[in-house]
Amino acid sequence: MAWFRRRGHQVTILRVSAMLALLGTVVFVIILSQMELATSFSFSDNWLEYPDHVGNPEYGCNCSSILQGDLRSLEQAQLLAITKDVRKKVLRSDDYYINATQNCRTFQSSRKYLMFSPSQEEEDFPLAYSIVVHHKIENFERLLRAIYAPQNIYCVSVDRKSATSFLEAVMSIASCFPNVFMVSRTVDVVYAAWPRVQADLNCMADLYNASTTWRYFLNLCGQDFPLKTNLEMVRSLKTLKGANTMETEQMVEGKRWRVRSAHHIVNGEIQATGKIKQPPPFNLPIRAGNAYIVVSRGYVHSILYDEDVQRLAAWAQDTYSPDEFFWATVQRMPNVPGSSPPDAKYDLTDVNALARMVKWAWHEGTLYPPCHGHHVRAICVYGLGDLQWLLGRRHFFANKFDLDSDPFALHCLEWYLRRKTMADMHSAF
Repeated sequence: MAWFRRRGHQVTILRVSAMLALLGTVVFVIILSQMELATSFSFSDNWLEYPDHVGNPEYGCNCSSILQGDLRSLEQAQLLAITKDVRKKVLRSDDYYINATQNCRTFQSSRKYLMFSPSQEEEDFPLAYSIVVHHKIENFERLLRAIYAPQNIYCVSVDRKSATSFLEAVMSIASCFPNVFMVSRTVDVVYAAWPRVQADLNCMADLYNASTTWRYFLNLCGQDFPLKTNLEMVRSLKTLKGANTMETEQMVEGKRWRVRSAHHIVNGEIQATGKIKQPPPFNLPIRAGNAYIVVSRGYVHSILYDEDVQRLAAWAQDTYSPDEFFWATVQRMPNVPGSSPPDAKYDLTDVNALARMVKWAWHEGTLYPPCHGHHVRAICVYGLGDLQWLLGRRHFFANKFDLDSDPFALHCLEWYLRRKTMADMHSAF
C-alpha cells in the first residue's frame, strides 16, 4: 500500500509538472508571437521608414546632409523642390484622401502610421490633441501621421467655411482611426475673434468627456509640425509634474486696447464697436500669451467648470484676439491646477515655454536667425534652411510649415522624427 501511495504521489507530481511545462510553453509561444509581431511592425523598413529611392518625389533630397548643415545639399534640394515634376508628385488633393481611405488598413500601411505604442512608457502617458484646420489637406494629414499614437486621442475641428471636399477628406481620414474624431460642435472661425478660442473649447470638452486617462492637452493648427517625438514629449511632460507650459507675461501697453475696447464680428471679420469695455471680473490682471498651450487635465477641468474662469470667458468674448490672452490669464489664476502665481517673476515668454516655436519677423537677427522661407503676417513660414536650428530648440512644435512653398522642409523633419522614433525603439529591445 505504501508503494501505491508513493506511486500515486509521483504520478500527481508528474501531472502537475507536465501541466506547468505546457503552461510555460503556451506563455512562451504567446510572448514569442507578441515579440515577433512587435518586431515585424517595429523594425520593418517597409512599414516604418520613409525610403529615399528612385521614384519617390523626395529622391535627391539628402535630409541627413541638410540637417548637418551641408549647404550644397541644401541648395540642390531647394532647386529640386521648385520643379514641376516634384510639385506634381508631392502635393495630394482632397480627392486623393477621400479615395485612399476607402480601405483603412491599406491607407494606414501605405502612409506608414504607427498603429502600436512604441514603448510602455508612452502607452502609460496618453496625450489629448485638439487640431483646428480649414485648408491644406496634406499638411493636416502629415501632421496627424507625425503625432499619431494609438494610446493618444485626437479631436479635429474643421472651420464651417471650409470647402466641402476638404471637410469630406478630413472626415475620411478620421474615420480610419478609432481614437481620432470630429468635434461635436463646429464654429465659423474668425481670425482674432472669440470663435478661434471656442473651436478649442469645443474640442476640450469632447476630449475631456471621451477619455479619463489622458494626462496633457495640446492644441494645434494645420500648419504646425512637431520638433520632438512622442516619447520625447512624454518625458518632458513628466518633468513638469502637473505644471502647464505656455507663454504668459505682462501685457505691453501697446496691446491693451485689445481688452479695453469692445469688438464684434461683421461679415466674417472682427471690428471695433467704439465702446469701452468694463474691467475684467474681480479686477483680474490680464496676461499676454498666444493661442497654443500645453496643459494638464486639471487645467482643462477648470476651463470647463470653474465659475471664475467662466466669468472671464464671458467677459472676453467681445475682445480682440482673445486667444492671445485668455489661456495665459487663466494660467495665473489661483487654484487652477498646474498654474503659476500672478507675480511677475513667474512670467514666461514663448521662447521659454515648450508649446510652440514661432519666428516673428521683428525678432529675427536678435532672438533667432533670419527666416529661410517667407513671411505670412510677420510669421516665418519655414524652409529647409531653418530645420537645423529648429531641431536644437526645446519646443514641442513649430509654426508655420507649408507644403506649397517648401515640400522638403516637412519631408526632412518627418524623416528625422521617424528615424529617431525607430532608434528609441531599437534601444528599448
